[in-house]
Amino acid sequence: MENTFMPSFKNTDELRAHQLKGLKWTVEHAYKNSDFYRSRLDESGVKTEDIQTLEYIKRLPLTNADHLREGYPFPLLCVPESSVVRIHASSGTTGKKKILAYTQKDIDEWIHIFARCYEMAGLTQKDRVQIAVGYGIWTAGAGFQMGCEKFGAMAIPVGPGNVDMQCQFLVDLQSTVMCCTASMGLLMAEEINRRNLKDKIALKKMIFGSERSSSSMRNRIKELVGLEDMFDITGMTELYGPGTGLDCSKHEGIHYWADNYILEILDPETLEPVSDGEIGEMVVTTLCKEAAPLVRYRTRDLTRLISHSCSCGNILPMHDRILGRSDDMIIYRAVNVYPGQIDETLSDINGVGSEYQVILDRGDDGRDYMTLKVEAVQDVDTSAKDRIAKKVSDEIKNKIMVSCRTEILDYGQLPRSERKSKRIYDNRR
Repeated sequence: MENTFMPSFKNTDELRAHQLKGLKWTVEHAYKNSDFYRSRLDESGVKTEDIQTLEYIKRLPLTNADHLREGYPFPLLCVPESSVVRIHASSGTTGKKKILAYTQKDIDEWIHIFARCYEMAGLTQKDRVQIAVGYGIWTAGAGFQMGCEKFGAMAIPVGPGNVDMQCQFLVDLQSTVMCCTASMGLLMAEEINRRNLKDKIALKKMIFGSERSSSSMRNRIKELVGLEDMFDITGMTELYGPGTGLDCSKHEGIHYWADNYILEILDPETLEPVSDGEIGEMVVTTLCKEAAPLVRYRTRDLTRLISHSCSCGNILPMHDRILGRSDDMIIYRAVNVYPGQIDETLSDINGVGSEYQVILDRGDDGRDYMTLKVEAVQDVDTSAKDRIAKKVSDEIKNKIMVSCRTEILDYGQLPRSERKSKRIYDNRR
């Protein structure tokens, strides 16, 4: 299949020129059509005609989730309500949902870049894509399905959960690709193994969204099912939905669609750009979004930019896998700890499985204590558990600079989830 959905830029200079044009359009569009943006831009002294380089973006005001909630039910709206053809909402757990509006052009653009994800994952129109993510007001199901149909593969919209049906369709329809959370991927892999279905299905690839997948989890899924490859897809409701980036088969980083948005990595406290390769918060500015454009929107997602080009030859830039969220950060004995750091540390230790829980308690002495419950790999020698526990505690101390008590559990003892797995249990509040 030809590269139908990839941009045709010959080099990064052409890409940057495209971004500058899009940045000017977005700022002018937002200024003309949104009281909120007009007020913010006037306060910062920004004029569209002053934007002559991409570096000017640093002078634009930042926006955040609170601004979306304050503008409920149609925040940041820059088109007449009659031009809105659909709304989606975020899956936030507190307060009112963050509702985002879409014009037909926004929907068409989203479908196009989502189809690009399937293309980058190496799918063909002969693939059968079993979509096991949430439908309804959320962006996941609609995005995965519309992108699949645009790409030209067969969409099988099963939705989340319902393991019996998932297994039945894997066997009866011979699905070749499954789209789900990483937690659902592990649950399905273990169920396929338990039911002895590996030789009865045609599953070759999985695409994970909505949560971070650790290396150990991916390795376990691949081992149980015999997959050819797995991919991480990125996105959020504010930025269309899922489908705004994907790692290619080289797995050197997440290619993000820089023809649709500008990505900055800022220190979440100082809000200044971090140095090359340092971890910071993703801040995005859309380049062609009509209904609800984003100007320097703070996503709260943490990652780092990857400065080198991918060996696959694609010129689209990359960022690292999502380390966590700045508002999910644990402050433990004055040390900032991110769940992704624990993932990475555990993935490098022999004998450790993919599932874990972090329990934080406050003792009678007023001090904080961390207990790390970690599953061992399947069929681990019981006599090795003490050694593995010590190794885990030592590596956490060496790499993250905090002390913890480690409990090694048998494989399968921790709960599995059809959606996102809960990892952090903070009992101090």
